Amino acid sequence: MKYFTKEVQIALVAIAGVVVLFFGLQFLKGLSLLGNSNTYPVSFTDISGLSASSPVYANGYKVGAVKSIEYNYDGEGKIVAFVELDKEMMVPKGSHAEISSDFMGNVKMNLILSSNPLERLAPGDTIPGGQSNGLMEKAGALMPTVEQILPKIDSILTNLNALLADPALMNTLHHVDHLSANLETSSREMNQLMATLNYKVPTMLNKADGILENTQQFTGQLNSIDVAATMNKVNETLNNVEQLSAKLNSKESTIGLLMNDPTLYHHLTATMGSADSLLIDLRQHPKRYVHFSLFGKKDK
Repeated sequence: MKYFTKEVQIALVAIAGVVVLFFGLQFLKGLSLLGNSNTYPVSFTDISGLSASSPVYANGYKVGAVKSIEYNYDGEGKIVAFVELDKEMMVPKGSHAEISSDFMGNVKMNLILSSNPLERLAPGDTIPGGQSNGLMEKAGALMPTVEQILPKIDSILTNLNALLADPALMNTLHHVDHLSANLETSSREMNQLMATLNYKVPTMLNKADGILENTQQFTGQLNSIDVAATMNKVNETLNNVEQLSAKLNSKESTIGLLMNDPTLYHHLTATMGSADSLLIDLRQHPKRYVHFSLFGKKDK
C-alpha cells in the first residue's frame, strides 16, 4: 500500500477524469465510443456552416455524425468532412451527400442513397458532396416574388379598408340581419307546415286507399260487362239505320218517292197553290159556296 500514496491517488483520479471527459465529449458530439462505426470522407467545395459533431441523416434517420473537417491545401480548394456512420449502414455506390439548414440555422448532412443494390462503398471511400436547396435558400428565391406582391397586397388592404368604411356595407349587413330573421320565420312556418302534413297525410292516404278501392271495383264492373253482346247490339242498330237510309234513298217506297221524284214535288206544290187560292176565294166570296135562307129561297 506504500505505492498508493496521496500523490499517486491524485494522479489516478486526474487521469480517470481526463478519460471520462474525453469520452463524455465524444458522446456529446454524437460520435461512437466503442468503435462500432465506419469512417467515410465526404468532399465539398463549400461546407456552409457544417462543423464537427453535425448530425448525418439518411432518409430522415440519424445514422452518424461529422467527426472532423479538414481543408485540402493542395490547391484543389476541396474541404473534406470525415463522417462516422453506423457499421450496419451500407452506402451504395453512386450515393452523394448534401448540406442543408433549417430556419433555426441548424446545419446537417443528408446522405442521398442511390438505388444500386449490388455495389457498396467501402469504409474510406470518398463520397461526393454538395449543397441542398434548403428552406432558407427557397425562401431567398421567393423574396423577389414577395417584393412584387407587396405593393399589390398594400393596394388590396387599402381597398379593403375603403370597403369596410363604406356605409353601404353596414346597410347590407343590416339587410342580411333582417334576411336571417325572415329565414328563421320561414323555417319555423315550414316546420309547422311539415307537422300539419305529418298529421294529415295519413288521413289523405286512407282516402286515397278508398279511392283506389272504388276504382278497383269500377274496373271489376267494367270487366264484368259483356262487351261482345253490346257490340252485337250496336251492330244491329247500325244495320237497321243503314236499311232505313237505303229505303229513304230508294224510289220504290212512298217516302223515297217523296224525296226523290221531282214530279210529285211539283204536283204537291201546285196542289198546295190551288188550295191556297181556293181558301182565299172562299174567304172573299163565301156566298158562292154556302147558300142559306130562312125561307129556303135560292139567290139567282
